[in-house]
Amino acid sequence: MTPDQYCQKKAAASGSSFYYSFLFLPPERRRAITALYAFCREVDDVVDECRDPDVARRKLDWWREQVRETFTGHPSHPVGQALQPSLERFNLPQEHFQEVIDGMQMDLDFDAYPTFTELSLYCYRVASVVGLMSAEIFGYQERETTRYAHDLGMAFQLTNILRDVLEDARRGRIYIPLDELEKFGVDPRDLQRPQTSERLQALFAFQADRAREYYRRAFAHLPDTDRYAQRSGIIMAAIYRTLLDEIAEDGYRVLEHRIHLTPLRKLWIAWRTARRERRYHRRGDHP
Repeated sequence: MTPDQYCQKKAAASGSSFYYSFLFLPPERRRAITALYAFCREVDDVVDECRDPDVARRKLDWWREQVRETFTGHPSHPVGQALQPSLERFNLPQEHFQEVIDGMQMDLDFDAYPTFTELSLYCYRVASVVGLMSAEIFGYQERETTRYAHDLGMAFQLTNILRDVLEDARRGRIYIPLDELEKFGVDPRDLQRPQTSERLQALFAFQADRAREYYRRAFAHLPDTDRYAQRSGIIMAAIYRTLLDEIAEDGYRVLEHRIHLTPLRKLWIAWRTARRERRYHRRGDHP
């Protein structure tokens, strides 16, 4: 199995919404974003699958060294090998990869965040930094596009937090700011129970509104000239916003069952969005 094949298998096996957006990219950019996504999956799996925090920290340190070797030497892991050709081609800085690992380590150092300010740093590291690197791979002309990438990463992570609130709480992690739990009269232990009170609905609606605001801000920053190049991000946003709408329409009952979109529906949304963006690009107008 080649390094690229390893990354492709890692991305496809995850079933992530991101995978469907990669299908509409040219081969070189698709290989680069798939390798980046595989890297994120690898370091995320370290934290999620290691029950011993000390072992997880040692594994993250190993990945830090792999990042250094990817930039300066000969990485032993196929993800590092797959990433190497893209580092200079797409201007991917070593500091961003290290920052992603810093974000994953926050899961070992913190099990909750007092306010959104502290949570924002976590979201920046695990999502916005990935968004910035993705924007480099997709290509852009205007610097304003980096603000779009930052805010879109925040929106994705906030959507994930709402979708996964029960699963995370049962792992001992709370990503909804503690001061907001208090504001809505919600006990942290309530997040582990499969019941949806009016207080929880109000709390979750507040989280969803914040995510929607980040989507709005992201697209307000995206210049028309870069819209087609960034179409993979637009596809991801279409899938994630549909998921957010589904959560709202279900009454924010994320503690009772997991809300998800089927692979076929994700593919349909991806195809429809890609077709729309291609049509606008050819006509020279914009939505």
